[in-house]
Amino acid sequence: MLLKDLLVEVPGILETRGNLITEISELISDSREKNQNGLFFCISGARFDAHKFAPQAAENGCVAFVVERVLDIDAPQIVVENVRSAMAYIASAFFGHPAREIRMIGVCGTKGKTTTSFLMKAILEKAGFKTGLIGTTGNMIGEKRIKSNLTTPDPIDLHRCLRQMRDEGVEAVSMEISAHAVDMHRLDGVTFEAACYTNFSQDHLDYFGTMENYFYAKKDFFMHGQVLNAALNSDEETSARIIDDIKVPYLTFGISSEADIYAREIEINENGVSFVIHLRNLENAPVSMHLTGMFNVYNALGAASLAMIMGIDLNAIREGLESVQNVPGRVEMLDTHTPYKVFLDYSHSPDALENILTTARTFTRNRLIALFGCGGDRDQGKRPIMGEIGGRLADFSILTSDNPRTEDPNAILESIEKGMKLTDGKYIVIENRREAIRYALTMGQEGDVIILAGKGHETYQDIMGVKRPFDEKVIVQELLEEMQTGE
Repeated sequence: MLLKDLLVEVPGILETRGNLITEISELISDSREKNQNGLFFCISGARFDAHKFAPQAAENGCVAFVVERVLDIDAPQIVVENVRSAMAYIASAFFGHPAREIRMIGVCGTKGKTTTSFLMKAILEKAGFKTGLIGTTGNMIGEKRIKSNLTTPDPIDLHRCLRQMRDEGVEAVSMEISAHAVDMHRLDGVTFEAACYTNFSQDHLDYFGTMENYFYAKKDFFMHGQVLNAALNSDEETSARIIDDIKVPYLTFGISSEADIYAREIEINENGVSFVIHLRNLENAPVSMHLTGMFNVYNALGAASLAMIMGIDLNAIREGLESVQNVPGRVEMLDTHTPYKVFLDYSHSPDALENILTTARTFTRNRLIALFGCGGDRDQGKRPIMGEIGGRLADFSILTSDNPRTEDPNAILESIEKGMKLTDGKYIVIENRREAIRYALTMGQEGDVIILAGKGHETYQDIMGVKRPFDEKVIVQELLEEMQTGE
């Protein structure tokens, strides 16, 4: 594809240098990647400035460059206000604008994005759409899984994925929208038929610095015409700040408020949740889901609201919600054949940990045992908060490593322990996560509920920049077998 044709819709072009009648065969964001006729994006980040790596990119095959300042290099250069934003528009053009051929549905919020997007996918399929999914647990075309490393992929991967989806007949995509993606312009140029706002709580302050910055990134997604219709959680107090400024049609959903779509007659147990969805007192539908917890009532209402915006009838909505057996790593009960129950959950923020422990308490007949840690190189302020939550809500807590990354895991645990000591909660510190899980399984008794929190769907542990295999589903089974054989 010619360079000039990739630039037609790119905003913020300040200057062009060199021959724009240059053939571009690949889009490149890593200067080390070997390529042929590549277009290299000189992204300036907090830790590096890719402008410095342009000569390496040229050696590896790149023939043109998108930059924020002119380089001393003999090749076509497109000088733009923001390289990240330009990359999004160029990637869309390079892959033939696939998002324009698909009904795009977004899910934004601190918690619930993965589950709500899974529920939306199920509803769309019951309504007869061939559906794609893009999110934290990977990308899917129907039931076929495609690996992904980010909640919201970078623009090149995103539009490549959307092109593959459309070529395989996908008509609608349910997609998680992270605040990082909005702030980094990964979604620029993509229009969403509908998007929902699930909730807002502390997370990612290592990147955003303040809660206000974090919230604004989420709000910004709904403010500039990128979302054509919105569904907003009316029980989430920050939704009012979006409603005050939003310029597109929206529905509200909730439980305690008079929302457009609301749930009544809610019953929760360890095997699931049942409730009745009401639509403005005009229609209602009873729903019995396999997923449990009050937060999953909200996730279901968010998905139902999006579906109603798309014109999907209540029967398909009910069938879709009831068809989801589980969501990977989200309140996922493991098949342990033990007198106690073991749940896997991705809860790695204070609010998420409080939600899962509060929910588990409702069906715990004996002790509630919480195993958790906090990730390294991330928001340090949440560590003692999570320690306090564990000490207050669990009968026994096991503090252990999550993904320590480049930090000292024991320093992380000391920070969590500060919050734990503010409570009367009983606990033990076992840094090695496998041994911590062994301890939890060994102490399990009849009627106990064990929550393995923080890792969820992840199948690795990140230690000093190395991702080592660590699939808790596999590890639990291995440990139970070892315990049975006395090893």
